[in-house]
Amino acid sequence: MKTILISFTLLLAGSLLAALPARAQMPMPPKVPIWDANTVELKLQKLADDVYAILPTTVDTETAKGIPQATTGGFVVGDKGVLLIETMLTKRLFDQQMKLVRSVTAKPILYAVNTSDHGDHCFTNYLLPSSTIIIQNEFAKENLSKNFEYIKQFMVMLFGTGREIEKAVYRPADITLAKNNNLKIDLGNGKVVEFLNGGTAQSPADLFVWLPSSKVFWAGNPFIGESPTIPWLFDGFFLEPADNLKKMYDFLPSDAIVVPGHGRITTKAGIKYTIDYVEALKKQVTEAVDKGLTLEQTLQSVTLKEYDKGYVLFHWLHDNFNLPNAYKDIHAVRLKK
Repeated sequence: MKTILISFTLLLAGSLLAALPARAQMPMPPKVPIWDANTVELKLQKLADDVYAILPTTVDTETAKGIPQATTGGFVVGDKGVLLIETMLTKRLFDQQMKLVRSVTAKPILYAVNTSDHGDHCFTNYLLPSSTIIIQNEFAKENLSKNFEYIKQFMVMLFGTGREIEKAVYRPADITLAKNNNLKIDLGNGKVVEFLNGGTAQSPADLFVWLPSSKVFWAGNPFIGESPTIPWLFDGFFLEPADNLKKMYDFLPSDAIVVPGHGRITTKAGIKYTIDYVEALKKQVTEAVDKGLTLEQTLQSVTLKEYDKGYVLFHWLHDNFNLPNAYKDIHAVRLKK
């Protein structure tokens, strides 16, 4: 597998690849760019009255085939104006996003929320009107403020040069939520939007968006998509995400409409694949650690082939990040006993 040398400075990008040691070799995905911001086309999907998802046009045909999808987002229109969920990786995608919003409403964009500090969820904040209030997880703002240029390098590494990622400019959030805190914003017309920082579910920068009146949930990166997609637990954590993924899953009503971070619109049942994979990984790695297996031996024995159903990035994620991070956390707990 192709690798690239990452300096210690880049690793200071915080939530990104925190588990890798200094001068570590980061295994690269089987194809770069993972998805191409120069070719992605976005579409609108109405979810409820004045509630919309913004999605790549390919999600309906490619999600189930295991082909990685570009960032999803959306917006809610209230009497007072618009709440935008996610900005995009590049100006080309941001311009498409704005065109879709303006096809529905001319109301001002009052708020924009980023569910992650990864660039494909926040790099075009600087293109928003200066009057727009940006909302982030507290860690996301801190990490972006300290490490924006390094996060930009990371995004270029995975999503390619020549996509104008390099042109991104840091714009700080105006409102932040600390861990285990929630926020509600009333947009009028019954549209009260809740922001939930339940702790690390993929990274410490996670933020969930919930619209109770329409039962719409923007899941962000913790729930990337339906089967055969598996979670991207490459930010150095496992046990806390395992707990928080289940907590957020249990929070949702059975009839919730779920907008995954990178896939087609689904349901609570549709994202259970993520929960099942994580629980199986936790169980089998715990058993391996209890038997005294090394990481290398655990990689040989805990293959989770029943979850390898064609997702292009399965082995890149499972072998290089998900399982090693599970082993690291579980082994550390056992050492304390």
